[in-house]
This record gives sequence, structure tokens and C-alpha cells, in this order.
Amino acid sequence: MAKINEEIDTLALAELDAGQVFSGKASGRMVQGFEAASSFTPCLDSEYLFHESSRDVVVWFMDSSDPIYLFGPSGSGKTSLIKQLAAKLNYPVFEITGHSRLEFPEMIGHLTVEKGSMEFQYGPLALAMKYGGLFLLNEIDIIDPATAAGLNGILDGEPLCIPENSGEIIHPHPMFRFAATANSNGAADETGLYQGIVRQNLAFMDRFWLCEIGYPTPEAEIELLSRKAKNLPKNIRKKMVEYANSVRKLFMGEASGNLTDTIEVTFSTRTLIRWADLTIRFQPLARQGIQPVTYALDRALGYRASRETRTVLHELAQRIFPVESVENKS
Repeated sequence: MAKINEEIDTLALAELDAGQVFSGKASGRMVQGFEAASSFTPCLDSEYLFHESSRDVVVWFMDSSDPIYLFGPSGSGKTSLIKQLAAKLNYPVFEITGHSRLEFPEMIGHLTVEKGSMEFQYGPLALAMKYGGLFLLNEIDIIDPATAAGLNGILDGEPLCIPENSGEIIHPHPMFRFAATANSNGAADETGLYQGIVRQNLAFMDRFWLCEIGYPTPEAEIELLSRKAKNLPKNIRKKMVEYANSVRKLFMGEASGNLTDTIEVTFSTRTLIRWADLTIRFQPLARQGIQPVTYALDRALGYRASRETRTVLHELAQRIFPVESVENKS
């Protein structure tokens, strides 16, 4: 633990050109980051595609302000967006995933035995506050509202007191940032799809800057598949995105034509990438008369649905993929 603390404590701050960092073009507007990455800095994904919602988070990073709360459907890229922007700034990220029994010690830390003596081990929130970094609390709308309300002082910029560590007081580092992700906007789940989500305290939610993260545009997802699934033909990648958006419309009850029933599953960008990847991996099945696209579809999404919905998914696939061709060409 001492080595970890020493590594983070020696990180040097840096003034970076925001335009150069986020778009590759100098803008003259500066943003604070770190000179070098640490073991807590997320790896930069060269294939990651930033979409429109990223500008809100970029603005948030550029100025110390209220904590940010990103919400949106599963697999829309909330966590990856935060991490990839943090990676561009060499920001250390201290991450934890919320659950219904989450308690403060998991975030702050606890006493542990080190070389025969009791020593306090800092949790992700304490590390971010003490040394400067981003505390990322995923699935925040699943935690108990009473536990969440215990964060109110931290969200307001107040110091953290750790009674278990001889009453240590941690004043928030100037580089401390607090980000949360969730499937709901804190007012409970309206769709009934996300089990365990609870309505959060209004005073707690009032402390956040909210940012809704939707799915990327069709053009952006086509570009994403061109990076993630280069071995798929261009027309198949385009049809996959068309299919994903048709499923989303069915889920929302916005479809037209004969397929108008609402369904209980939807197509996340994460599932879309998985589908493309599995289609490539199952390509040899074509020699056995098995269609790789529909075979991979069940394993990426269909088996999560009811039998009735799976039938709808297959009917839709037959419309969009009347003749499959997944030869290894582009």
C-alpha cells in the first residue's frame, strides 16, 4: 500500500491544451491533467470513438465544478467515456461498482494487518481525495439512498473524516473529481428492465451535474464497427447497425409496419460489437449451411429474450439480412 501511495503522491500536474488533447487541434484553452500516466490511469484505446455526449464531459473536466452523473441505457458507453477522457489527461481513476449492500468502508478504506501491525488501507474515494484523481462510482442508482446521502458532504466539497485512522481529516485535492454512472436519472427505473434500481434522495441528486448518454448515431456506430470488425464486409456492418436501431425502436414501441410489438430487450452498442465479433468467429459455420449472422445474434442477444421475442428478432433479421454474405472481405 505504501508503494501505491508513493506512486500517486509523486504524480506531477500539467497544463494541457484542451483542443490538442481532445481533438488534435490546438485551441488555446487549457485543462489540468498529469504529466505522465500511473498504474491507475486507464489504457488509451486508439479505436475508441467519441460521440456527441463527450463534449459535456470534456467541459466538466476543464473546470473544477459539481460532480457529474452520467445516465443512459446499458452499454451506451458511460463508463468507457469517462475512462477514455481521463486517459487522455493521464488522470488516475479509482473505481468502484455500487450494489445494494455497499457501505462507506468499501469507499473510504479499512484497517488491515501489515507485517504484524494494524494499518489503515485507503479505499478508492479516500485515495482520489487525498492524492488527486477521479473517483468513479458505477451503478450509483443501485445503492441504498441512505448510504448515498452519506456522500452529500463530499459532493459539496467538504473534507473527509476517517475515524478508523485516528480521525484523519482529508481535504479534497484540487485535482479530485467525482463521477457517477447509472441507468436511470435517479428517479427510479421507468422501463422495468434494470432490476435493483431505487429512487435516490432528491437532495442527493441536486448536487450533481447530469449528463444523458444515448447510443451513438448510425454513422458513428458504422464507423465504430469499421474499427472493431474490419473483417466484416461494409454492407454487413451497415445492416447490423440498421438492425440494432430497429430493435431499439421495437423496445421503445416506436416501430412501424407489421413488427409493432414491444419487446423486453434492446441492442446496446456493447452488444452490437459483440455480435459483429461473434459473426466473424462463427464464419466457418457457413460451410455447414449455418448462417453466421443469425447464429451469432442469438448468442449476443437472442438467448436473453423470451421465445416470442426471439421469434420477432429472427423475423426482423430475415428482413434485413435476406441473403447473408460474411466472407472475409471488406
